[in-house]
Amino acid sequence: MKNLLKRAFLALMALAVLTACSDDDVYQEPTLDVTPNNIAGTWCLQSWSGGEMMEGSYVYIDFVRADRTYTLYQNLDSQQLRTITGSYYIETDAEYGAVIRGNYDYGNGEWSHRYIVTDLTAERMVWTAKDNADDVSVYVRKELPEGFKPAEE
Repeated sequence: MKNLLKRAFLALMALAVLTACSDDDVYQEPTLDVTPNNIAGTWCLQSWSGGEMMEGSYVYIDFVRADRTYTLYQNLDSQQLRTITGSYYIETDAEYGAVIRGNYDYGNGEWSHRYIVTDLTAERMVWTAKDNADDVSVYVRKELPEGFKPAEE
């Protein structure tokens, strides 16, 4: 009888272990804190306000951690590559969490919006305009295309 109870208990434990592990679990990449170190590098705008980028259009932003500057490469308001530079700042808002804002070089003012940064992983991040929840931008890590950066001397 003791052996039978022992075997039944072991079988029940084995069943519990097997059913606890499910193949239905989808791997979720861990999110990162929004810091200059974690966003440093080049990002490409994948979608904006729920829509994909139009064919031939692009926006790349390259964040430099050391001096908190960025270079924006885009052709949204021109048929050719346009390069814009400036500085960025990351703040923590008690209500919204990490918020990124920036200004343009040469006295051209501040960004139109401050953006709540969410879902930051090593490969993706989401920006939502703080003053317009419908203005959502999804960025993915991507190398700059050949010819965007001036040749190093």
